[in-house]
Amino acid sequence: MKKKLLIISLIGLIAVIGNWIGYGVSPLEALPGILIVIAITVIGWGIAGILPFKSPAVVWISLIALLVTSPIFPGNAFLADAAGKVNFMALATPILAYAGLSLGKDIDSFKRLSWRIVVISLVVYTGTFLFATLFAEIIFRIQGKF
Repeated sequence: MKKKLLIISLIGLIAVIGNWIGYGVSPLEALPGILIVIAITVIGWGIAGILPFKSPAVVWISLIALLVTSPIFPGNAFLADAAGKVNFMALATPILAYAGLSLGKDIDSFKRLSWRIVVISLVVYTGTFLFATLFAEIIFRIQGKF
């Protein structure tokens, strides 16, 4: 867990610097948002780790993020405002770099996946897009904004 926390903190630091250089947001402005993102990630990892069944941490991280930014959560305006100061494209650079490095050490495993990884990726991306769109549609209709 310490290694994961170190990695996510390093990614957060790089994202704050990338946000500053690329988007002109000062590190002090972006720091609360990054700390919130890191906290949500750590809580999601913790939940996935203590459950008696195996489930991906990204599920719990996403659910927690949805919950704390929903209108029913107290303080959601502060959390959304703080996280809104972080341009999430600044997060993509260190995450993709880390993914590339970790993939480089497992290139033989990646070769064995061959064309199947393309199919799986397309299914995952399509499902993510469709469910995000469906969720947004439902919320907009509930709020009367559509």
